[in-house]
Amino acid sequence: MPINKIQFQPGFDKQNTEITAKGKWIDGDKARFRYGFPEKMGGWEKVSTTTFIGVARSQLAWNSLDGTAYDAFGTNKKLYIYNEGNFFDATPTRSSADITSVFTTSSGSSVFTVTHSSHGASEGDYVTISSTSATIGGVAASTVDGEYEIASVPTTSTYTIDVGTNASSSVSTTGNCSVEYEVTAGRDKALSGYGWGTGTWDSSNTWDTPTTSSTVTIALRNWALDTWGEDLIALDIDGGIYAWDTSGGVLTASNIASAISNAPTKTKFAIVSNPDRHLICMGTETTIGSTSSQDPMFIRWSDQDDYTSWTATATNSAGSQRITDGSEIVTAVRTRGQIIILTDTSAHGMSFIGAPFTFGFQQLGSNCGAISPHCAIDVGGVVYWMSSDAFYKFDGTVRKIPCTVEDFVFDNIEPKQYAQVYAGSNSAFGEVWWLYCTTASNQNDRYVIYNYQENLWYTGSIDRSTWIDSGTYSLPYATKYDGSANTTVYSHENGFDDDGSTMTSYIESGDFDIGDGEEIMFIKRGIQDFKGQVGNVNISLKSRYYPTDTQTTKGPFYLSTSTQRFNPRTRGRQIAVRVESNGYDGVNNDATSENWRLGTLRFEVQPDGTR
Repeated sequence: MPINKIQFQPGFDKQNTEITAKGKWIDGDKARFRYGFPEKMGGWEKVSTTTFIGVARSQLAWNSLDGTAYDAFGTNKKLYIYNEGNFFDATPTRSSADITSVFTTSSGSSVFTVTHSSHGASEGDYVTISSTSATIGGVAASTVDGEYEIASVPTTSTYTIDVGTNASSSVSTTGNCSVEYEVTAGRDKALSGYGWGTGTWDSSNTWDTPTTSSTVTIALRNWALDTWGEDLIALDIDGGIYAWDTSGGVLTASNIASAISNAPTKTKFAIVSNPDRHLICMGTETTIGSTSSQDPMFIRWSDQDDYTSWTATATNSAGSQRITDGSEIVTAVRTRGQIIILTDTSAHGMSFIGAPFTFGFQQLGSNCGAISPHCAIDVGGVVYWMSSDAFYKFDGTVRKIPCTVEDFVFDNIEPKQYAQVYAGSNSAFGEVWWLYCTTASNQNDRYVIYNYQENLWYTGSIDRSTWIDSGTYSLPYATKYDGSANTTVYSHENGFDDDGSTMTSYIESGDFDIGDGEEIMFIKRGIQDFKGQVGNVNISLKSRYYPTDTQTTKGPFYLSTSTQRFNPRTRGRQIAVRVESNGYDGVNNDATSENWRLGTLRFEVQPDGTR
């Protein structure tokens, strides 16, 4: 019988049924397209065995003037600087004090109560205790000294810490020490707020029964990071803005990020304009220092080359502007000749024009708002972003990007966790990645990729919260949260494994048929075509007689580099193909370094009558 080539169009089509997606790929994971053909994605390895506290929400890599590479991470707990395999805690402090009559202990417990009037701390914040004056409840002063996460806050004048060593006696308000409080920590995910006025009236509930639903979302903690020359600018979103000076070095414990003098204290996003170099706060205060005056659509910028000067005068270029069309500024991106500002509903251009106005503003689009502070990215002078129901780009004109996986993404994304959406580029493969959280999770668990070189879309699963492209480093770097406390950094496109373990990769087609499904077909044998195959690649055929039937799977057929053909001997009106590498060869399940690029499949197909 004749051998027939079966060719599938590149990219995923998830907008149609499996029957109408005839001749297309419909699903996959850890698989991409190059030159129109699918292949396994690159794997990843740990950058360092060291982890850091919290889930990363922003990441920025850059080089200092002497060529030293740095990577900054803003988490829900802290701010870190990475350099040469080490993570340095650069979290800014909000206050410090010397306090007396401090500690209360209970014999046999490692939990200490700290008394400090009007401490302003919250559960989950970090405090550093030093210069403890004496042994406390039998615990040495050197043991009490250290950094602690605050376990609870019983009153405005007390909080508890766990010193890790049980007290041998009970004491009350004993000892003196110095305390240093870090800026308030935040949540690792958005939560629903419950209480009076947070839901609709439910007559089935009694008067004093809490509601089980809520219209109020308590935001997660997020950061916006940028560089000022060789130094770091770090905005605690809806909080203060800080600077970290590279000249102080990462090995100097005292070189932490510090609050920028005279700057706004509550801002939604911050960015540095280049080459004119103004620090720009967006969605910020109309009166500097007054958090209650925050206007989500108000923009304020510093004097040129001086981020401590914010009051406009006749002799500087500081200034402000309010934009319209939207309820809040969400994010901003530098691109060619301007900054693109994205509100929740619109896009605006902000361009440096010089004195007397400093910046000019122009609305570029409407009904194209941003979904999160990190949903937008510039790649080669084109800005790409994700909204709550579509994808857009700006290349001189704002345009919606046609998307063949749109319904799949937006039907499954978790609205409460929109703020987790994170955009990154993988320029070596012409890709823009969006990491997002589905309804099945409370942290990012999937990706959607737009291949702008080939105008294709594909999706998959991955647990990453941030992503940066190669440039400062030779490979892309991304962060993984363990779901409870810590984050690990990985270098991607590094080998073909999951940090030394097998990485499963697969791709699956829509149904194909003969005679528009009028005849049953019999596939006797198949001939595979792979480039760069390493290890086994497994092929399965899924058949059925009617679109509503459950598919019957033949295989997998385990194909080594020496396999010439396989014999599925399967029947059906519609048949789909699945190509997979998962470390299993039919006997063992521990193979690593598997790799493949699929060319053209050929099958011996013959009509097998009607039914």
